[in-house]
Amino acid sequence: MRAIDRVFAVLLALGGVGHGVGSWQALHGQPGSLIWAWTGSFAVFLLAAMNLLRTSRPGDATLAWICFAGCLTWIAFCLWFGALIHNFLDFRPLIHILLAAVLAVFSLRGAVRAPVPA
Repeated sequence: MRAIDRVFAVLLALGGVGHGVGSWQALHGQPGSLIWAWTGSFAVFLLAAMNLLRTSRPGDATLAWICFAGCLTWIAFCLWFGALIHNFLDFRPLIHILLAAVLAVFSLRGAVRAPVPA
């Protein structure tokens, strides 16, 4: 299961690359909008990195809860984007929602299974 968890974290990082490239293609003439779009890419990279770290620290409930909250937040932003473009089935938000949802499940599983400190 750890390998699957890591694969989804890497896929989310690749989604961040796609987000960055797509942002450049759409906004390269608008530097103010581009920088804000790239902050989303940066957030995805951080979320993917935290989830990769979580896979190496199965007993770290705090990290698992942070990853869970981050995944839920990213899902909310992706749903918001889907609403803005009036298409929840668009590949761009849909793939991020799917990846973040799987990672959220793994994160929650790790958070509730982690040993309670004495």
